[in-house]
Amino acid sequence: MNCIILDDESVSREILTFLCHKQPELNLKGSFASAIETFRFLNSSEVDLIFLDIHMPGFNGFDFIQTLKNPPLVIITSSDKGQAIHAFEYDSIIDFLSKPIDPERFVRSVQKASNMLIERETVKTTEKKPQESDQFYINIDKKLIKLDLKQVYFFKAQGDYVQILLEKGEHLVHTTLSNVLDKLPSDSFFQVHRSYIINLNKIIDIQDNTVLIDKTVIPISRYKKADLMRRINLF
Repeated sequence: MNCIILDDESVSREILTFLCHKQPELNLKGSFASAIETFRFLNSSEVDLIFLDIHMPGFNGFDFIQTLKNPPLVIITSSDKGQAIHAFEYDSIIDFLSKPIDPERFVRSVQKASNMLIERETVKTTEKKPQESDQFYINIDKKLIKLDLKQVYFFKAQGDYVQILLEKGEHLVHTTLSNVLDKLPSDSFFQVHRSYIINLNKIIDIQDNTVLIDKTVIPISRYKKADLMRRINLF
């Protein structure tokens, strides 16, 4: 996790820096004494976690959070325990560490942040990933035609169209190769070249920088070759 420290007290920053360096999952990107310094950093860099003090000259920690459009996870570090209840009114604040910070308590707080980030990424992946199916619909002459993906040899870009070669016949569809790739099951199809997406199950052989599917020799981009070899069951 990329993290930063915002605390106007130099001793507190030193202690937090020491604790961060002891946690292998933390990558401390910066330690700042003022909100202005932190703003400048965040304008050009993204972080997953901020260790944030509350009471700072001219700008308290809560004000700082409110100025961020999409605040990362925040762990408050403060000696003012009376602010703990107020802290959890903010969705981005996940924990409150009282100064002086107990090292074991710090470790648990970092683990909590790590678990939350993993959970968030899992949710994002689940939401983005389409339900994979062996069926595929194409629009030809205002008709929706269902294809069995198991019968597809490959997809080939041809200008503003994509050619679909099947075990029996072929189709020409007005679409882009990238649009097709987004809808295909990733375990069966792979883009070997800027103009070709192949069905991995239809490969007959691979020689140098070409792959043979049915009777068609398809080029493999040099930067795609290693990925392709990892995808097939190579003994």
